Amino acid sequence: MKKPNINIAMAQLNVKVGDLAGNQQLILDAIQEARNEHIDILVFTELVVCGYPPEDLLFHQQFLDDCLDSVKFIADHTDNITVILGFPRNHPNEPELLHNSAALIQDGEIKMVYDKHKLPNYLVFDEKRYFSAGKHDGIAEITIQNQLLKIGVTICEDIWYEAEPVVYQASENVDLLINISASPYATDKINSRIAMLQRRAKRFATPLVYCNLVGGQDELIFDGTSCAIDAEGELMALAPSFEAAFTQVNFAKDQKFITVTEPPLAELYDALVSCTRDYFQKNGFSQAVLGLSGGIDSALTAVIAADAIGAENVTGILMPSKFSSDHSIADAQVLADTLGMNSQLVPIKTMHDSFHGFLAPVFNELYGDYFQGQTDENIQARIRGVLLMAFSNNNNAILLCTSNKSETAVGYTTLYGDMAGGFAPIKDLFKLQVYALSEYRNSIDPAGPVIPVNTITKPPSAELRPDQKDSDSLPEYEILDAILKAYLHHHKDAAQIAKSLDQELALVIKVLKMVDRNEYKRQQAAPGPRVTQMAFGKDRRMPITNGFVH
Repeated sequence: MKKPNINIAMAQLNVKVGDLAGNQQLILDAIQEARNEHIDILVFTELVVCGYPPEDLLFHQQFLDDCLDSVKFIADHTDNITVILGFPRNHPNEPELLHNSAALIQDGEIKMVYDKHKLPNYLVFDEKRYFSAGKHDGIAEITIQNQLLKIGVTICEDIWYEAEPVVYQASENVDLLINISASPYATDKINSRIAMLQRRAKRFATPLVYCNLVGGQDELIFDGTSCAIDAEGELMALAPSFEAAFTQVNFAKDQKFITVTEPPLAELYDALVSCTRDYFQKNGFSQAVLGLSGGIDSALTAVIAADAIGAENVTGILMPSKFSSDHSIADAQVLADTLGMNSQLVPIKTMHDSFHGFLAPVFNELYGDYFQGQTDENIQARIRGVLLMAFSNNNNAILLCTSNKSETAVGYTTLYGDMAGGFAPIKDLFKLQVYALSEYRNSIDPAGPVIPVNTITKPPSAELRPDQKDSDSLPEYEILDAILKAYLHHHKDAAQIAKSLDQELALVIKVLKMVDRNEYKRQQAAPGPRVTQMAFGKDRRMPITNGFVH
């Protein structure tokens, strides 16, 4: 098969869902850059015109009409270039059918529209709620530089299957396969995705161009990492991860790209920072506030926020109670000073005593002395939540929730207390990952560790009662995380988990019951970056009212 002697570019843009005018300008800017670079074919991403996923915006006809108008406007600016981009559209002959489509535009004319065949309907994907599957074969013949080229166009999920329509396109001897995508990030996914694309190109003996969306959209992270692969399955071009990029390739030049794999912790950390930054920027916020306890969760959250929006835009509120240790206050202050972030010390003892004074007579009369129990612990957490929300309101700052996945899973959190917040950067990290990322972040800072060593090494504690440790209420995190992964990610039952982990069945059942009965808390939790393929919210959807017995 001949190697296309044309200049191709992949434009992975960080677009914003619903911002049709802003997205259109980004597309036009990329087209101009392509002209300057003498590009023949410019490939954009899935639904680039409106952003992905547009969700129920697709139920509004005005939104769909405006998307089509934008495509037509962009087409008017494609003289001397071929452009492939994604948009939603009503079928012209059956307007009640909505499609996830790709337009092939050349010299101002829409030459072909392809509708996505394979509609994902699992994990975060819900495309069958909106779209109908297409039937077009996606093959177009175009002339570029006096070369007649047969191109096969598909969209995202279409290429994950070794089936139609890609198999048919290859059987028709297309010169080039092009896939436009919005494939969200998850740990270990980037390398496996590239390997899958290499298998496709090699099996079909056809060069392949894959352009993937980049940027954070609410809880979803799109890593970009667009690529071009030759007919032998060799990587010829690779765009960076977690940043917008314009990446070029010419298959006739036999260029080879040496794959440089980012270490897993570096990739994960970059994903969290990218998603946090985009959540702020795309929603018009520039300031963040969080409670700094001296613990590892708030420390890592603060560092992520500082790297995302600048330490000068992050404020840490230190709110020691009568149970707080001196080292926790000191550790929190050292972190703030090292990062260069603002900090305020607001002790809560007086407020806590006030609550005790008002509530103790009421509860003592009705229920006896409750103040040695969980109610008093939760009051402290909620005092802090009120203070943080007051700062958030007064300073137009997003309150960052510092809860991790392990504690959220078992309900080791307080509604309207430490769960308060508008965004939760470490929401999808198990506790052991929090430790690993903290150590990673310390290791890469040329000025030395930013998170105090004592924060990492001391036993974790909520410090809501004397000498409290997390291990008083929970299994050690090495055990807890393993149980949670087996249950949440791999859907194992209690007996299977106990056997595979060599743990007591009673302990496993206890943990699983904690997970199940705290669903009502999780459904009130702040959004945060999805970095696994089984995050709470869009991935794992469980009923609150649930009578299943383990």
